[in-house]
Amino acid sequence: MADPRPLLDPYPLYIDGRWVDPESGSYDDICPATEATIAHAPDAGLADVDAAIAAARRAFDSGPWASAAPEERARCITQLGNALMHHADEFFALSQVEWGCTANERLIQIDGPAFMALRAGELAAQLTDEPINAFGSPGTTVLCHEPLGVVSILTPWNFPHSLNVMKVGNALAAGNTVVLKPSPLTPLAGLALARIIDEHTDIPSGVVNVITPGGIEASKMLTTDPRIDMISFTGSSAVGREVMAAAGGTMKRILLECGGKSAGIFLGDVDVTDGLLQRFLFDGCSLHAGQACILQSRLLLPELIHDKVVDRLVELARGVKVGDPTDPEVQMGPLISSAQRDRVEAHVASALTDGATLAVGGRRPAGLEKGFYFEPTILTDVTPGARIAQEEVFGPVLTVFRYRDDDDAVAIANNSQYGLSGAVWGTDVDRAVAVARRIRTGQIAVNGCIPGDAPFGGFKQSGLGREGGGLPGLHRYMEPKAIGIPT
Repeated sequence: MADPRPLLDPYPLYIDGRWVDPESGSYDDICPATEATIAHAPDAGLADVDAAIAAARRAFDSGPWASAAPEERARCITQLGNALMHHADEFFALSQVEWGCTANERLIQIDGPAFMALRAGELAAQLTDEPINAFGSPGTTVLCHEPLGVVSILTPWNFPHSLNVMKVGNALAAGNTVVLKPSPLTPLAGLALARIIDEHTDIPSGVVNVITPGGIEASKMLTTDPRIDMISFTGSSAVGREVMAAAGGTMKRILLECGGKSAGIFLGDVDVTDGLLQRFLFDGCSLHAGQACILQSRLLLPELIHDKVVDRLVELARGVKVGDPTDPEVQMGPLISSAQRDRVEAHVASALTDGATLAVGGRRPAGLEKGFYFEPTILTDVTPGARIAQEEVFGPVLTVFRYRDDDDAVAIANNSQYGLSGAVWGTDVDRAVAVARRIRTGQIAVNGCIPGDAPFGGFKQSGLGREGGGLPGLHRYMEPKAIGIPT
């Protein structure tokens, strides 16, 4: 393994191609597995945020990036992808200590982002003007897509490297400049990405700026400043609504990917195997300790197989090895903070008060005195309208429901303010697809077939807009312009 220390070293802020000491000092970056301080992260103040926005604005308005040929932007972004692949071991070591990434998450959390950057480089080279058949035009109509300008990127702590790379890569491929603000709980993820950009790519100064404010006022500036043209945000629906309101004052373009409370439906004809149940336990409960908006945290079972499935899931949950993410045998690491663990505990306690039954888990694991750990937890006898069924827990908690028929399953699945992900399992594929089509969600898998490079986003309060999915996703970071040309 490559030496992880270069990515764990103390960092200043990255503004206009330079490393800048913050005006507000620093704050402690805490390892969720040990509760130890791993770094002193730079605490950006209002002046630092202002400088980062100004740098991005100058780089867009008078720098070479927005006017560069698509092939040039593609070359630089491909450099980034290759460098991320080369330094993947270092990013993995960082991820283990900063946000509790385990070995079974590495593909999603570390290796995948390198391929995302390479894909963004491919797409950058494909941007061209399109002649369209425009009704009523006396000449030829050409549709072109132009960069929006300065993009403010706000990312969460659960999959920080993946989301930092995806959003920065797409924004750059479209020709924008960016100010990236990672979560205060995972500042090094963003600053380490800045180091790779600074040392291993030809991306010009000012095109990417990374700041880590710990305070609310400095963060709010990234949603209200008139020099910013777009906000790309991933996080909770509550904060997403605040971002949306703040952006309205200057009509910024927004891309919001927010919460989820997705349903996994087992149809009555499903072939219940240990492989299926192990996969569902991971996808619905234990992936990154349940800290993923795409998890199918609600499991819907017909009466005929309910008890059999629950009993086996309980056995499998007891077998999940919880502990230090640096142990390659560990299958589930810690929650991100003590506050998050307290929140999960409160949700479970509230569910039990509301009449749910604790099938397994519900406690801090024995023998793990340090670290923010919580057992994989399964709750049964949950009613569809209960708080635990409606609110995103963001912890390793699976709620199980009984349903009567396909119509009842669809009704329960759609009884949610969210609509981000989901899954349907059954032997009759046509029936499973028919059920999947009725679920109001942004993406859904049938028998484990996860959608590929498709637009990602959600219905209802799971967000606004879509990201990914080839050129259409890239166009979310651009403005369409129609030009009428006489013939």
